[in-house]
Amino acid sequence: MLYFVARRMVSALSVVLATLIATFALFFVAPTDPAGAICGERQCTQQRYNEIKKNLHLDQPKVQQFAEYTAGIFTGRDFTTSGVTQHCAAPCLGFSFKNDRPVTEMIKTRFPVTVSLVVGYAVLVLTIGVFVGSMAAKRRGTLGDRALMTSTLVVSSVPYYIVALMVALYLTVLYPILPRGEWTPLSENPAKWAAGLLTPWLVLGIYNCTAYARYSRGSMVETLSEDFIRTARAKGLSDRVVTYKHALRSGLIPVVTIFGLDVAGSLGGAIFTERIFDLPGLGVLVLDSLNSYDLPVIMGTVLVASVIIVVMNLLVDIGYSLIDPRVRLS
Repeated sequence: MLYFVARRMVSALSVVLATLIATFALFFVAPTDPAGAICGERQCTQQRYNEIKKNLHLDQPKVQQFAEYTAGIFTGRDFTTSGVTQHCAAPCLGFSFKNDRPVTEMIKTRFPVTVSLVVGYAVLVLTIGVFVGSMAAKRRGTLGDRALMTSTLVVSSVPYYIVALMVALYLTVLYPILPRGEWTPLSENPAKWAAGLLTPWLVLGIYNCTAYARYSRGSMVETLSEDFIRTARAKGLSDRVVTYKHALRSGLIPVVTIFGLDVAGSLGGAIFTERIFDLPGLGVLVLDSLNSYDLPVIMGTVLVASVIIVVMNLLVDIGYSLIDPRVRLS
């Protein structure tokens, strides 16, 4: 098991390094002008432009720029703006001259919002989606199976942002059945934290659990026809034990893959949900940075999202080996 995890960690580190190089090349090596983008076209004097270019070390060779950026992730860096030197503590992902703040600090203030949103969403999609899919697989071909699968197809055929907008408009504004989205730190008031995220959790979770119900059903239907399931039933085990103890464990393997990548993508920024329900998370930060062309913030969020995806892939591989020990031999 330790050797299996070690191999996956080495592979994950190589992917992170490749992503770091590709991201740096995209923003600082490509034929673009980061200093001009940060300074802006309006009210950007030549003195201000030269100052930004010097502070970002854009006048140095590209290899040296990359070395300084990479070293800053581990040791931190100093940035000078308007004659004032500010220290960006490790892990330093750059400095936003538009906001006059280190990128890492900006991401840290937004990250708990997105994590809180994704945690509640993950619990809903796993519990509801897997349960509905398992129930449909047990009743394959019946009226209940058709009704469940048809309802999931109907819900998922509507674009998510339309569903979220309709819920936000009708159920929180016109008819305040559900609380409006609001961010309150968990450490300040746990009850208000949960109440402010309840509606986004329900919308995001219930909408996406339809896909998990279909994935779970397809996997469970295939697993229930395996030889070891027929053997378990021949031994006299109850249908409940066969389904939820033996078949579900094997049927969860493809669901774990989808779930890991889905959670990683959501942690990278649930853009529609955060914007519609006024949650100041990573998705809103990315949109605001794109509008203001704040390249250091965009690059920092891209790196964070890529690391999250790599880590989730590593956890999925480990989850594979725990669910199905045969994976360790591959």
